[in-house]
Amino acid sequence: MGLSEAQRARYRRHLTLPQIGVAGQERLLAARVLLLGAGGLGCPSAQYLAAAGVGTLGLVDFDRVDVSNLQRQVLYGTADVGRPKVEVARERIQALNPDVKVECFDTRLGVDNALELLQGWDVVVDGTDNFPARYLVSDACVLLGKPNVHGSVLRFEGQVSVFDARRGPCYRCVYPEPPRPGDVPSCAEGGVLGVVPGLVALLQSIQVVQLVTGIGEPLYGRLVQIDALDTSFTEFRVEKDPDCPSCGARPTIRTLRELEGYCTAETPDDGVVEVEAAELRAWLAGGRELLLVDVREPHEHALERIEGARLVPLGELEARAGELEAHREGLVVVHCQKGARSRRAAALLAQRGFRDVRSLAGGIEAWAAAGPAAC
Repeated sequence: MGLSEAQRARYRRHLTLPQIGVAGQERLLAARVLLLGAGGLGCPSAQYLAAAGVGTLGLVDFDRVDVSNLQRQVLYGTADVGRPKVEVARERIQALNPDVKVECFDTRLGVDNALELLQGWDVVVDGTDNFPARYLVSDACVLLGKPNVHGSVLRFEGQVSVFDARRGPCYRCVYPEPPRPGDVPSCAEGGVLGVVPGLVALLQSIQVVQLVTGIGEPLYGRLVQIDALDTSFTEFRVEKDPDCPSCGARPTIRTLRELEGYCTAETPDDGVVEVEAAELRAWLAGGRELLLVDVREPHEHALERIEGARLVPLGELEARAGELEAHREGLVVVHCQKGARSRRAAALLAQRGFRDVRSLAGGIEAWAAAGPAAC
């Protein structure tokens, strides 16, 4: 297609690299790269890929900018709080590089739309933040024959790999079974050092450039683990699983499906009764007698808490259930950050004979949204 004089000036540092040159830059400008998530991983990836001249970027995210995002989601500013992320991201990217076309999808990725959303892109960059989405992205990429540039972060650690069933393992080969809901905290629950997503996203962006231009050695069959506390990078070899249900010799996953036990459209069938935040507020304001138990970790409790809640972390609850014995016949309400751990706690207490246990729906985040801020 040829580069214009303006493009030759913009990408001069690329053009001087013999591994890229004009041909490589033209491939970048012709490439279509889909970013799943415009959060901690998607923001830096979008910036660097746009700066590199990737011709078309797709952004999939249904969320709005929250003030808590600003510590790591570097496309957004304070004035953007409340606005759709994809809308703000498009403005910033187009201001950065007018060569780049941005296609926005203000929607939640799901079984019903994943194949349609991922179709027509050269590379998929997974910046999602939950296990159902990661398995869904992996299965969709296998079915469509797309490379999946994977990234994940938690606290001070991150992981990067390229999953492509045509050349190596898929995500399910490496992680055959997801953890149980609540076993692994989300970034909201466990926290994340703000610079770690940026580091992971830059490594993802390098993989995209390699895949598009054909240079270097993408991370097929390799997974890089990053630890920001000791500034270490550890590489693991990962193998294709011949019995993988998604990409193995006899695959059983031929259509997309929800990850069992993680469906967010329905309440899990665990017998746990939930209480909404507004109702709990009314109970407390009305003086209803109850025991409120916080099953999060001490550092979470110290950051924000519901006045009067007793801290018993989920991992200690079974051993310390005797401390709550005086309330066996009364009302016990357990809460966590978002509601997953508290459901497990409520089920455990019910199994031990507590008569009336409720889980706070949506956790302390729902509590804060329903009224005055937690202490």
